[in-house]
Amino acid sequence: MQYNFDEVVSRRGTYSLKWDGGELIKERGLTTRYDEGTIPLFTADMDLPAPQPLIDALHKVVDHKIFGYSVFPDEYYEAIQKWFKKRHDWDIKKEEIVYSPGTVHALNIAVRVFTNPGDGVIIQRPVYPPFTSVIEGNGRVVVNNSLKRDAEGNYSIDFDDFEAHAKDEMTKLFILCNPHNPIGKIFNKEDLSKLADICAENNVIIIADEIHGDLIRRDQTFMPIAKATCNNDHIITCTAINKTFNVAGLHCTNVIIPNLELRERFSGKMGFQLASPFTIAALIAVYNEGEDWLEQLKIYIDETIEWVVAFLKERMPQVKVRIPEGTYVMWMDFSAYGLSPDEIQDRIYNKANVILENGSMFGEEGLQYQRICLPSPRPIIKEAFERIANEFEDINIDYSIKKEFVK
Repeated sequence: MQYNFDEVVSRRGTYSLKWDGGELIKERGLTTRYDEGTIPLFTADMDLPAPQPLIDALHKVVDHKIFGYSVFPDEYYEAIQKWFKKRHDWDIKKEEIVYSPGTVHALNIAVRVFTNPGDGVIIQRPVYPPFTSVIEGNGRVVVNNSLKRDAEGNYSIDFDDFEAHAKDEMTKLFILCNPHNPIGKIFNKEDLSKLADICAENNVIIIADEIHGDLIRRDQTFMPIAKATCNNDHIITCTAINKTFNVAGLHCTNVIIPNLELRERFSGKMGFQLASPFTIAALIAVYNEGEDWLEQLKIYIDETIEWVVAFLKERMPQVKVRIPEGTYVMWMDFSAYGLSPDEIQDRIYNKANVILENGSMFGEEGLQYQRICLPSPRPIIKEAFERIANEFEDINIDYSIKKEFVK
């Protein structure tokens, strides 16, 4: 069927974090303003209708009228195996799959199981904020292998720095984000293989967050790190339907762990986990029947990104962006305005009444950046950017001024 992603479906009054969570958002310090006119584009879920096969499957569960404890049928595992074989040529064994009620939960488990208090965990900032919280919240030490950024805005891995950290005997774990959130980079096979080899040589376990791996541009390809190396014995991979099919509220992450010893340790700490019948039905439906919807979605998001780039070029050429290779987020550099991060945030969040995510949340490398999530109907995206552009039109750019906030 053909999907109309331009259709604006109100999410107010549906317990939506982004649309109904104004008080919580203000408590987090994101904004001092949140009202009926607020456009929230800060969190990574979609304002787009889910695939019809998913909706039909959930109606079937509702119509049954009983929602008790559920087990994972064979078709659950088969749907996962078929999807990753077809989309990524990745052979996954049934026994390698461990269910988790969320990716951040799985990261917490991995940190607790494979490290001890005081051990180091490598991350690559600017990166998804919960990576930091799962490390520091468990009494471990953040080891930052900051991504290098060139004058054109391209990011790359500092392998000398990465290897130096990996060689430290206190470093036990590396959390990889691929495609990378927020910069949208897809790491190529050569980079992934090199990361895997360095970690294997230094007994560093890798847990890879690959939950955006199906949300890539039409001209891009994605390779799981477990396929980029002949030795994936030290690699744990988080996969999910949550981002791909907009079902974050159903809590469905599947962790792929080839190594039996690591899998038993991880599963032991995870404990006995059961998914709801809605979650099980959702995964089977989207992996078996959701591919057509996903291909239409990718076209829609690509066209939205193209519109954003053209708009910024015309109305806000000072904002530096690159088309992300993967994810549906865009990483926007406002440094050319010469404003402090607080001034940038005030103009966007309080005056334009658009809620994004301040780049400083992703590490000091994100000062003067903003992350925007774009999977909303294009009329909403257009209105948001019009508001933002209007709040920056009065700024006279003096390029001789040193941008002291740029890191």
